[in-house]
Amino acid sequence: MKKQQYWVLSLLSGLLLFGAWPVSPLCMLIFIALVPLLVLVEKVQKPLSFLGYVFVSLLIFNAATTWWIWNSTDIGSVAAIVANSLLMCLPWCGFYWVMKRQGRLMGYFALGSFWMLFEYAHLNWQLSWPWLTLGNVFASSTQWIQWYEFTGVAGGTLWILLANMLVRIVIGRWVLQSKQRWPWLIALSVAIALPISISLLLAKKQPKAEMPSGNVVMVQANINPYEKFDESNTLNELNHLIALSEAALDSNTHLVVWPETAMSHPVWQNYLWRDSFYAPVFQWLQKHPKLSLLSGIESFKNYGPLKATTSAHKDGSGVNYYDAFNTAILLHQTDTAQLYNKSKLVPGVESMPTFLNFLAPVFEQFGGTTGGYGSSESSRVFRVAGNPYQIAPVICYESIYGEYVSTYVKKGANMVAIITNDGWWGNTPGHKQHLQYARLRAIETRRWIARSANTGISAVIDDYGNIITTQPWDKAATIKYPIPTSNYISFYVANGDYLYKAACLMAALIAGWGLLFGRKKRRTKP
Repeated sequence: MKKQQYWVLSLLSGLLLFGAWPVSPLCMLIFIALVPLLVLVEKVQKPLSFLGYVFVSLLIFNAATTWWIWNSTDIGSVAAIVANSLLMCLPWCGFYWVMKRQGRLMGYFALGSFWMLFEYAHLNWQLSWPWLTLGNVFASSTQWIQWYEFTGVAGGTLWILLANMLVRIVIGRWVLQSKQRWPWLIALSVAIALPISISLLLAKKQPKAEMPSGNVVMVQANINPYEKFDESNTLNELNHLIALSEAALDSNTHLVVWPETAMSHPVWQNYLWRDSFYAPVFQWLQKHPKLSLLSGIESFKNYGPLKATTSAHKDGSGVNYYDAFNTAILLHQTDTAQLYNKSKLVPGVESMPTFLNFLAPVFEQFGGTTGGYGSSESSRVFRVAGNPYQIAPVICYESIYGEYVSTYVKKGANMVAIITNDGWWGNTPGHKQHLQYARLRAIETRRWIARSANTGISAVIDDYGNIITTQPWDKAATIKYPIPTSNYISFYVANGDYLYKAACLMAALIAGWGLLFGRKKRRTKP
């Protein structure tokens, strides 16, 4: 092959990955999107050349699917896209190393294990950005992946890798006119058709959820996120939220859900009830004794002279420390406020990885406050006596973490409420992808989801990942719906990301074997 053909393969893979990604209707392309890279690893003899081809392919994929970050920050978006592309190259470098030494079979085992190790690490380290986890690609085709209740998105990633490897083998057998091409073609057909068939069978099962005695109101306030933190606007915004909510209530409404940071006037967590700014909210709740309000709020916590957390800042006095939080709050007239501080923070926006503190000036906000946020150590379920809803308060970015969302369900949540503010990126694919990813969480946990988004898209999603009703982008609106509840514990909720953990073990074994194999080969060389 000529060098120009190598570049064609590199470009083709990046474009196929982009073409398959939500909200594209062409997700079937994902089953061939990695094939050009599998051809390149066989043809390219120089490791650095191979790395270059892979990087270009992954850079196209990252830029084409997440370019909308640019609407919030230019330098930050470029840094994020380039860095994520480089990180994605790591498993491919490991694959190249193993395949050149131990052949295709061991190389394919290595690619599957190393890529899943990368995705699992990317879910759990300080620079976490799992937006492009391969298993997310089916978010708009949930009829194919009902078995995510057993595997989570890791099962989807494994499915994609296996299908691409089989496609590459079939193409190779076909070109060589090998007699073995038919068994491999049958294997490929089964590998793609069987999971889809299982999913269609699971979709025919009876619903696990039970209809409650009341309903939930989701409010979409449609407030400009770049203006909402202006103190001159906050009182009007609060009255706007109350008016929208009041107009949608009926005697059976048990829960009202406001978006992330809807209560944008910052409060000290220990003195919320003394803050006169929110008196209209408290007075409104007094009129509706059985009503609970879930909202996002900006909050602070004072630690005195003790630096209680790594994220704590000094206040204006230079003596006391405090943390700022992106908080979910549950209010009810007879109870004290229940608080949960966002745990999965957006790197470079809400938190700065400790090993990148020297780059703090470069990481401009994608939307939010300057400086790092504090966080809760774990999830929390909101409960109010007499209210049928035991609520998982999932804040924005947290909704792309399957195993983390499952921890709410383990703690007794019978429905999920996602509160978000996707308006930072404008009317781009960003907020649409975010909505689709919520459908994956519904399947994994088998919970109905009430999604309240400031500028849209607010939605109700059932426990099979179907979007039941929505309100469109850039519209002030509400949704009222009798959200069913469930106490069912799926296999994935019970066991978490076990496939990723098994892949991590396999990756360690393959890497160890490769090192030993390489040493033995060098020692016996004449």
